[in-house]
Amino acid sequence: MGDTDLDYSILFPEPGLSDSRWDQQREPVVILLGWAGCKEKHLAKYSHFYRQQGCIVISHTAAWRTVFFAESFGLRHLREEAKKLLDLLFDYEVEVNPVLFHVFSNGGFMLYRYITELLHSDAKMRALQVVGAAFDSAPGNRNVYGSVQALNTILRPRIGRPLRYLVLAAFAIMVFVLRIVLYPMTRFLHENHYDAMKRDPSLWPQLYLYSRADRIISYRDVETVVTARRQRRLPTDSVDFQKSEHVSHYRRYPERYSSACVTFLTDCINRAAKSSFLSDHPMF
Repeated sequence: MGDTDLDYSILFPEPGLSDSRWDQQREPVVILLGWAGCKEKHLAKYSHFYRQQGCIVISHTAAWRTVFFAESFGLRHLREEAKKLLDLLFDYEVEVNPVLFHVFSNGGFMLYRYITELLHSDAKMRALQVVGAAFDSAPGNRNVYGSVQALNTILRPRIGRPLRYLVLAAFAIMVFVLRIVLYPMTRFLHENHYDAMKRDPSLWPQLYLYSRADRIISYRDVETVVTARRQRRLPTDSVDFQKSEHVSHYRRYPERYSSACVTFLTDCINRAAKSSFLSDHPMF
């Protein structure tokens, strides 16, 4: 785990796999940002297919209490978490390697929001070589029903039904008041993650993996972001899995999902290499 108090895991590819896959180039670093309540074992299958491609994989999931409560009250606890996560790249001396983010649900997306802010505002972080970002079941915009459903999934194995329903009711009221009723008046203090990221200045390619059957994150919210990026002529790919549930696209369509991710990773690396070559060898 390292010397930081950040809860994370880091896995390296099998010896020799990086050299054969990336032709002696620096191996990519894939950072998995888990959904609220997920465990390391849930992310293991994603780590596996990236490691098979010769990637270093760092996994981290923000605490569900921070995602659902601290962020709902506008407390930016995840910003410091984002900085610690990026600092790992320097700690492990892979800050010059190409970096790709794989973001799950709004829990991962909230953390990614602060990561992108640091990547564009912090002089040290701007040197990192980010080549792309993939989003699984994200982002969603002020969906009270979806938020309650997600929290219920987390609380179900932890507390009994009467107390769980009480907590869910209080949470629903809090989200409705703070994020819908009062939001127009408080937006200047703490803009929600969805609105903030619609103006994301990042130019690297993005891939959106979603489903119309997702009852927690509306496919319309995802497609709105995809459309906005394409209108800005930014490289944006998307895959609608149609029938899979929230963060279950890989479980239902493992080959199609992993193929989309590996193809995206390869395209991002090739695009970054080409861009670097052109900047080093200007035509004029």
